[in-house]
Amino acid sequence: MDTLTSLKCAEIGRACVCSNLRKASRLITQTYDEFLRPSGLRGTQFGLLMVIRGFGNITVTKLADWAIMERTTVTRNLKLLEKRGLVRIEAGKDQRERVVSITDNGIKALVSALPFWEEAQQHVAGILGEDRTGNIVKEISSMVSMLRKE
Repeated sequence: MDTLTSLKCAEIGRACVCSNLRKASRLITQTYDEFLRPSGLRGTQFGLLMVIRGFGNITVTKLADWAIMERTTVTRNLKLLEKRGLVRIEAGKDQRERVVSITDNGIKALVSALPFWEEAQQHVAGILGEDRTGNIVKEISSMVSMLRKE
């Protein structure tokens, strides 16, 4: 009657791509957050600021798409960054569209956070190994590209 035994659940847990990637992601995020703590930025905020700096001006929708995040989650994160004066959010050509840009204070925050990010990157690569770290990044990037095309 009960076909979903504890053994079957354990097998699914070990084999589930989603579950295993999420666990790894949470651990990596916690590690980067810990290293970035002195900068006052969290890993997600650092990443969003880097993307905004890279693009220059970007719409919230495009930023959410690029980051593969829910638009509401991106908006919530951007509001925190805007409150700290790190980004500016303005109406776009279409009044419904919001365009995000990084402020001078945002660039300063990135510059001061960069050494902490580099420490986190070196820490993770030291644990996983340089080759493995490079392969992981390459594989995940490839996986994202393949799944986006689907």
